[in-house]
Amino acid sequence: MQPFKTPLSRLFLHIGMFLIIVYSTLPFVWTLMNSFKTKKDANARPPKFTFEPTLASYEKILLEKVPENGALIVYVLLAILVVLVVLAFIAKRNPILNWLNWVSVGIVTIVLWTIPSFVDTAEFYNFFLNTIIICVGTIIISVTIGALAGYGMARYVGGIAVVIFIGAMALRSLPRLGFLLPYFQLGQKTGLFDSYFLVILALVAIQQPFTMVMMRSIFMLVPPDLEEAAMIDGTTRLGAFIRVIVPIMWPGIFAISLFTLLVSYHEFLLVRILTQNNMTLTVAMAAYLGGVAVPGSIPRQSAAAVISALPLVIVVLLFQKQFVKGLTAGAIKG
Repeated sequence: MQPFKTPLSRLFLHIGMFLIIVYSTLPFVWTLMNSFKTKKDANARPPKFTFEPTLASYEKILLEKVPENGALIVYVLLAILVVLVVLAFIAKRNPILNWLNWVSVGIVTIVLWTIPSFVDTAEFYNFFLNTIIICVGTIIISVTIGALAGYGMARYVGGIAVVIFIGAMALRSLPRLGFLLPYFQLGQKTGLFDSYFLVILALVAIQQPFTMVMMRSIFMLVPPDLEEAAMIDGTTRLGAFIRVIVPIMWPGIFAISLFTLLVSYHEFLLVRILTQNNMTLTVAMAAYLGGVAVPGSIPRQSAAAVISALPLVIVVLLFQKQFVKGLTAGAIKG
């Protein structure tokens, strides 16, 4: 494809890109605006674009009771947010410091985990923590097992590898209902119903075939000579895999981890059936957006939608470079 060289063609290109961006982000921006409105302003006709913003909807969603030192807590959280933005900017300017993104994720996790110890949080905040625990557990287990299995399938060309590959594809094609009843019965008989472990186990089972097949695809791009050279130097095959293969294909592994995060984060049916109290945000949002939990309250529903979407937005913004590298990984220079 030839690049646009004339100023007029570039102008039309930028206008088109701008319109696409506006079209894609307008629903989220409108929801964000509604979350800061009062109920009266949100239901005004015609819609109000200028209004006095309020945090009342977020307080109702996240807090059982507003603490007396609420202003101080807000200032501390804003200071932490500024620090995270600075770290993300530094990491973006200098690719060598990409580890600062992981520091930011660690800080956010610690802050979110410690907030209930000094603030009386509401049930929706507990759903938020449940989502983080389930997603992180699913990613760690699924990617670890999938990387080892995918590497074995990429290096072993016997009949067993073919059988495992076909079996993984067959399991991937099964509907959610094929996993639902066995894990529901397992939870009832073992007492694991409504536990993090059961939900993580079910989500790993769903994601494992996809993870294995994708890991096999990226590891087949790595020449076997690399780990063989490491093994000649005295390391084991597992050591060569961890020290040689994983660093080379880390962008691809990270991209698969993000896909696993998206599927785990948006899973509805399994989480709805296998949990009663430890629900995730996706299940909780069905009640909020359906008007069951907060009937007729557009600002609260909008605040719940923003809170549910915000974690994924932050993750994508922090790790977009790694994600793009993972999607385009393929050529390896020896």
